[in-house]
Amino acid sequence: MNLVGYRSIPDLGVVSIPRKGALIPPYGPLEGVRVVDSGRYVAGPWAATYLGEFGAQVIHVEGPPFGPPYADPTRSLPPLLPEGSTASDGVSESWVQYSRNKLSLGLDVRTEEGKAVFLDLLGHADIWVESSRPGTFDRFGLSDESVWAVNPKVTIVHVSGFGQTGTPGRVHAPSYDLIGQAFSGYLSLQGEPDPAPPTRSGTALNDTVTGLASAAAALMGYIHAQRTGKGQAVDVAQYEVFFTMMENLALDFFMRGVVRGRHGRAHARLHPYDLYRATDGWVVVAAPTQESWGRLKALLNLTDPVWDDRTWRLGHRPEVDAAISAFCASRSRAALEEAGAAADVAIAAVRDIADLSRDAHYQARGMFVEWEDPVAGPVKGAGVAPRFSDTPGRVWRGAPWLGQDNRTILVGLLGYHEARLAELTSHRTIGESPPSPRSGHPSPFFRRGSP
Repeated sequence: MNLVGYRSIPDLGVVSIPRKGALIPPYGPLEGVRVVDSGRYVAGPWAATYLGEFGAQVIHVEGPPFGPPYADPTRSLPPLLPEGSTASDGVSESWVQYSRNKLSLGLDVRTEEGKAVFLDLLGHADIWVESSRPGTFDRFGLSDESVWAVNPKVTIVHVSGFGQTGTPGRVHAPSYDLIGQAFSGYLSLQGEPDPAPPTRSGTALNDTVTGLASAAAALMGYIHAQRTGKGQAVDVAQYEVFFTMMENLALDFFMRGVVRGRHGRAHARLHPYDLYRATDGWVVVAAPTQESWGRLKALLNLTDPVWDDRTWRLGHRPEVDAAISAFCASRSRAALEEAGAAADVAIAAVRDIADLSRDAHYQARGMFVEWEDPVAGPVKGAGVAPRFSDTPGRVWRGAPWLGQDNRTILVGLLGYHEARLAELTSHRTIGESPPSPRSGHPSPFFRRGSP
């Protein structure tokens, strides 16, 4: 496996596991922490992936069908790689980015035999992350109490749209990223004022932020368990994670009766803090403090002292915006960034991914990395952040195909004999879906060594 910017590490076959940390190469601040991930779609699995990028051993458990259409639809969400492939011989770009560094166990936990295997696995785990609808694992006979009976120290992280408790109709309602954006209040603040519709986030922001919060919660629970010897359950509701990020939205309402609305590109309270058109695109100009305004005012060559009053500026946004717009309209994004840097004014071009791929700062910090995906082949995507000085995260393998590590986990970790492995296979309790040989697919858009 040839990874630009990372030490090359061979893939693992059948191994004997003499110590807790030997399932994967040792790296990162979470070396030795074992995570079982039975989540589907972005939020729960991304929490486990994030932990895996910093050294945790992540075992993704996925049930039947052991082949397309998969139980986890993220595997086949378009677009697919390699380009031109189908769900039977390709893999989703989302899976490639968000499921790397994991081991895969194809296991049907709905059966008594599968449940026993799953409990064996949780007996070796520090953290279990699941993101099914509330009550799903209880129906399988895998309640929190049954898990703690096997492993009292395991931290169980339940990720759902609306939480494990509350009004029954809401708790069991379907939820996706956009539902979370709506129910949290986030969408009420995004976009132009009425009658224009709210504007959703351009990415699955609620899912990914919930994943980060779930990862943090998992580690909090893990630390508590290490101190006390007792695991606990963490109830992560997607909408609540976003709601707590809405700044002082609730205070505005409960203390002053203010219902904040949409202000388009502008900020409700900070100004200048907006987007402006340059000759070749858009830039952000931000001067929210009095000190930063003074530097921007000098750059714009504005001399009237009335502009120095913040209340006046907020009440005369059109005049202030006109001055900034005129300055930006005659300059390129690069020229505006240079002018901002020289005057210590915060000006940044709005960059798309093509811009970012050429950006010297991204390249200097290694934010684009290449790795080998077992289905897609050589790929290039986002790197790992944040950065640790002594125990950095890394990409040690691509996103696994379903059941890729059945033998490594069941024989190497759980100590099952070959006869037990054959029995589980014959009963379809475990399964796998190896990739078909790649042929006829075009080579990647990128070239190794290119930006």
